[in-house]
Amino acid sequence: MAGLFDPVDLGAIQLANRIVMAPMTRDRAGDGDAPTDLMVEYYRQRASAGLIITEGTQPSAAGKGYWRTPGIYTPEQVKGWSRVADAVHAAGGRIVVQLMHVGRAAVAANKDADAETVAPSAVRCPDMIPGPDGVPQPCVLPRALETAEVPQVIAEYVQAGRNAIDAGLDGVELHCASGYLPMQFLSSNTNLRKDQYGGSAENRARFVVETLTALSEAIGAERIGFRICPGITLNGMADANPAETYAVLLDAVNGLGLAYLHLIDLPQPDLDALALAKRHWTRPLILNNSRGIEDNKARLASGEADVISLGRGFIANPDLVQRLKHNLPLAKPDRATLYTGLGDDARGYTDYPGAN
Repeated sequence: MAGLFDPVDLGAIQLANRIVMAPMTRDRAGDGDAPTDLMVEYYRQRASAGLIITEGTQPSAAGKGYWRTPGIYTPEQVKGWSRVADAVHAAGGRIVVQLMHVGRAAVAANKDADAETVAPSAVRCPDMIPGPDGVPQPCVLPRALETAEVPQVIAEYVQAGRNAIDAGLDGVELHCASGYLPMQFLSSNTNLRKDQYGGSAENRARFVVETLTALSEAIGAERIGFRICPGITLNGMADANPAETYAVLLDAVNGLGLAYLHLIDLPQPDLDALALAKRHWTRPLILNNSRGIEDNKARLASGEADVISLGRGFIANPDLVQRLKHNLPLAKPDRATLYTGLGDDARGYTDYPGAN
């Protein structure tokens, strides 16, 4: 029977406990979207997590959609992530970078002037996204990728994975949730393609399968995870049959030897995402369900999950693992400073004290 504080291996990544820091966008990247000294400190403070999964990090200029999110495709960005990795490792932690290409979920003002917005199909995201001033703006109409361009996007992910390993990070997580590019390929309402990447569930899953396969060949499957949230409607997702779509996806990648599946399990009237994952995935499972620590303990004890991930708790509690271990009170985050948009603003970021 597994407990929160028991060690576990996710592929080649050895965790000291089963509490993962979930990826959370914080909008603190510096010039050129490179990690800053403040980001180095932020992640160092939270290194007692069994594993840190970084905020979503774009693999290319086209992959950016939000203000001050970091990248991992320029030498300066890679150097910044190397300093983050060194700090986390020196504190005894493990850290992987989440690769996040937002696809159509983008505001032009947040991107480089020459960076395109691309997607599986030319279907605009209906949700609003904050611009540089924090005011929500309409998303731009994306350009549909040509068939010959899809392998180029996959190659950008692969190079980002290589850059992560070169930076000393422990691996990568492919972000396939939240209505971003991989999920746009998966979902029937955003993928209207007529080529081998569209139509059937097998075809719509092809982009994710090929990306995970290519990453595995480049850096080793045992250092790769991926995150899904079947049925989520964020950023205009409305797949006609998410149970079929994700069963096909999981069956296709279950045999690759990947380090983990990171499942966001949200309550849905017509879909039990955890049961779906357990039927079609036999490797390590990280569960994120927002149902409280006692429920998470029960999921570990029952074997429904191997590891649990927590997000908001790590914002105001850099020593969250110790607080949970010793039943200490948890601090609450200041919502006003979650996203300051300033790379040197420590408020609500690195200024939360530990319990002692």
